[in-house]
Amino acid sequence: MNVELLAPAGDIKKLDVAFEYGADAVYIAGKKLGMRAACKNFDYDELKAASLAAHSRKKKFYVTLNIFPNDDDLDGVDEYLDYLQSLHVDGLIVSDLGLISRIKKLGVGAPVHVSTQANVMNSATAKVYADMGVSRIVLARELGITQIRKMRDILPDSVELEAFVHGAMCVSYSGRCLLSNYLTGRSANRGECNQACRMVFTPENTAEGLEFVESDGTYIFGGNDLNMIEHLKDIVDAGVTSLKIEGRVKSEYYVACVVNAYRKALDCVLRGAPVDAKYVAETYKAPNRGFNTGFYYGQPQHDAQAHKYYDFCGIVMRDETDGAVVEMRNRFKTGDVLEALSADDRYLNKQIAIGAMRDESGNAVDDAKVPCRRYKLLGERLPELTILRKKPI
Repeated sequence: MNVELLAPAGDIKKLDVAFEYGADAVYIAGKKLGMRAACKNFDYDELKAASLAAHSRKKKFYVTLNIFPNDDDLDGVDEYLDYLQSLHVDGLIVSDLGLISRIKKLGVGAPVHVSTQANVMNSATAKVYADMGVSRIVLARELGITQIRKMRDILPDSVELEAFVHGAMCVSYSGRCLLSNYLTGRSANRGECNQACRMVFTPENTAEGLEFVESDGTYIFGGNDLNMIEHLKDIVDAGVTSLKIEGRVKSEYYVACVVNAYRKALDCVLRGAPVDAKYVAETYKAPNRGFNTGFYYGQPQHDAQAHKYYDFCGIVMRDETDGAVVEMRNRFKTGDVLEALSADDRYLNKQIAIGAMRDESGNAVDDAKVPCRRYKLLGERLPELTILRKKPI
């Protein structure tokens, strides 16, 4: 059975990281109709680069067109679909019925994936979409394992099921949310979500009464993150063939850490072996707000607090004969001990004692403190796209 590991890619660098760390496919957005305006997203040239990057590796790339569009949003959509078709896009992720109908009428050959935004909650609805000729249904996040298995049994084999396995869970119904629009005028359903439900708030007494102020406090609107790494066999046995990781707005570190863990875990499952505990532990090193198993086994069980995760210190951009060139993300200094995250198990969790460094001008430095500046770690050889991280104190 072929089971796909599907990763988020908010920009071209994250796309490369996702493939390097084991994703079979990525989902990305162009500048139109995508649900994450906060990402850099891909212009026409970058979409072409994404196609080349994916297909040269024999991987797939899917493009999201999953906002709920107004009429104005659909201006120029035919030209856009034409361009995506020319890139041999491997799937279009769509939530709007009118847009699905438009794609079919235009004869666009790319497979249509029904977005989780469409709230496919039952077998009858899934069958309607199947009769429309869609290739895949991205399941609503409220479904349980038993419901998924029942849906799989009534659908033709030509229609695949995709389900989320890791990442943030919207406080709203399968991602349909008014909170962002109410607070900031930015519509979550049209790609502009400010992710208010994922912010930390503190209650304060004011002259007007009790107010919630964004500050160090608690996640009062949002729940824990989804983490199904220990339960992948149940999802695969239920008939899901694409396992989706959330996080197009997340960092390269998040993508690398989570994709690497799930790649290794899924490989265990597919060869009939238990998931190694060290891959489970990796998911706790990525940014999180505590974990649960979503609605797969009924009502989610609340995880009391976020788990301390590692700081993303840098990413290796080049490996040269005299040392690895690292692009800095969080400050590190000579004498610090960092941990490597690598798709190559020979380097995974390797401890790196930071010694002599040089900046981009070749000057000796002992403190990497300028964000996004590149520093050479003299004498330290590491593969390109290796992540350096620091254990929390």
